[in-house]
Order: sequence, then structure tokens, then C-alpha cells
Amino acid sequence: MLHLEGLSKSYAGGDPALSDVTLTVPKGEILGLIGPSGAGKSTLIRCINRLVEPTTGAVRLGDEDLAQLGKTDLRRARRRIGMIFQEYALVERLTVMENVLSGRLGYVPFWRSFLRRYPARDVQQAYRLLDRVGLMDKADSRADALSGGQRQRVGIARALAQEPELLLVDEPTASLDPKTSRQIMRLITEICQERGLPAIVNIHDVPLAQQFMQRIVGLRAGRIVFDGAPSELTEDALTTIYGAEDWNAMRKGDADQAEAEADAQRRLEAIAQ
Repeated sequence: MLHLEGLSKSYAGGDPALSDVTLTVPKGEILGLIGPSGAGKSTLIRCINRLVEPTTGAVRLGDEDLAQLGKTDLRRARRRIGMIFQEYALVERLTVMENVLSGRLGYVPFWRSFLRRYPARDVQQAYRLLDRVGLMDKADSRADALSGGQRQRVGIARALAQEPELLLVDEPTASLDPKTSRQIMRLITEICQERGLPAIVNIHDVPLAQQFMQRIVGLRAGRIVFDGAPSELTEDALTTIYGAEDWNAMRKGDADQAEAEADAQRRLEAIAQ
């Protein structure tokens, strides 16, 4: 379980990026973070694993307050947190398998990682993960030869290779087309459910968040202004988070786009037959 208590982040000479955020994510829950640009979503995720240092507050993963750890203990604790990035953060010149195995760097001696001689158990696990994300046939391909959706699948497998207790996902669909975005979100949610893995997903696409998230937290100006089920995300709630907008028109546009994509897929299947 993850528990944030009074988490705040301020930068010199600027407005607070986060203000007194208190939040609990129980085991197995998939939580979506939504909000306008600059609301603090990415800052919140990065404060949890201390890629950004919190100004005040506690970040408790189980019984351990990550905000109080020194460098050595923090490196150890980060092994418990898998991270999936918007821009994939792969090593382009390495193979898919090598990128997945990099998720084990916190567990193996330096000489093994330098020589790329990982334990057999880690290699077997990497193959299982590649099979789970649908990339078994790409194990020996270089990362720079993959499509965006394939790269994100490698990022998912790499994060899972850590055997994490918490998954942090930062805008995983921002660079993907709508169909691939749904496939990636479906994969993330299915894997979390299979493993009972709690996840926080920073996502800018509100309909996608409503479709796949179990719980949604809305941030505005660094503060939580909504916390509830996707079904509770009414027009009034969206206005509180984002400001005034014609939300019915937006939803209709998203529904029309989804139907157009489904129709195109049906046409392709008909041609193939």
C-alpha cells in the first residue's frame, strides 16, 4: 500500500507545484491522475520515487517512508517501484531483451550488468514478460527498430522485471494513436489486476481514464480537487478540475472517433477475408 501524507513541493521563486497532497492507494488499485498541464501530475509521480525531492510530507510504501531515506537505502527502495515513461526511456542501440533485463540492474552485481551476463532466472523471466506483452518475436531486435506501441510494451516489461510493489506510469499514451493507446492501457490494467499490483497512471486523456481506471484523482494547481470513481466524473467535476468546457461535445467527439476506428477495422477484416 502507498500512503502520501501532506506531500508538498515548492520551487524557488515559483508557485507550489504540490500543496498538502494526502492520498492512499491500496494493493491492487489502479488510480488515474488527471488535470490540466501544470497541475502537478508528473511532479507527484516523481516525488514518490524521489526523482524530484519533496519539500515536505511523507511517502510511505508499506512501512517505509521513502522521503526520509538516504542515498543507499533509496537505491534499494527504488527497486520496489516500477516506472513506465511517456518517451519510453529505452536504450535505443540495445536489443529488446537487453532493455527488459535492465530492469534487473538494481539486483545484480555491476560486473554482470557490464558484461550483460544476467542470471538464468532473470533471462527466463524476461522471456516470460516479453511473451506477456506480445513481443516474443522481437527479443533480438534493436529498440530503435520498433514502433511507438512496441517501445511502450518494452517499457512495461522492463518495469515488471523489477518485480515491483508499485507501478508509476507517466502519460503512457501521449505519443500513441487512439487505437494503440487503448491497447496499451488495456495491457497495463490487465497486468496490474493479474498481479494485484497498485498503480498510479498520469493520463491526459479523460475518456481513456474513465474507461480503464478504477479510481480517478483530479489535480488543479497542485491540489486534489476530485477523488472518486470514474462514474462520478460529472460535468461539474470536470469543470472543477479543468475549467469551463462543453464536455458533452467532447465526449460525443471521442465516441464518434472510436466508432470510426472500429468501422475501419471491420473494413480491413472484411478485405482480409
